Amino acid sequence: MEVSLLFSKMLVLAAYVGAPVILTSLVVGLLISILQVVTQIQEMTLTFVPKLVAAVMVIILLGSWMLTSIGQFAKEVFILASGF
Repeated sequence: MEVSLLFSKMLVLAAYVGAPVILTSLVVGLLISILQVVTQIQEMTLTFVPKLVAAVMVIILLGSWMLTSIGQFAKEVFILASGF
């Protein structure tokens, strides 16, 4: 397998693994921002804690899938590297 194909697979895997946490933080941040506009509360630290809690919950729920995916990719890389 060429290095460029391996690199592209790595980037796709990083996008798949990182997307749930990033999208959850984006949605929670957007909802909190809308709530701040409606209630006219302009506290800058208000968005941090809910985004952090949501990101931790996603990692707890999907962490095993994330680690399994990364582990399978690492195993594939090591198998390919040992063949050289």
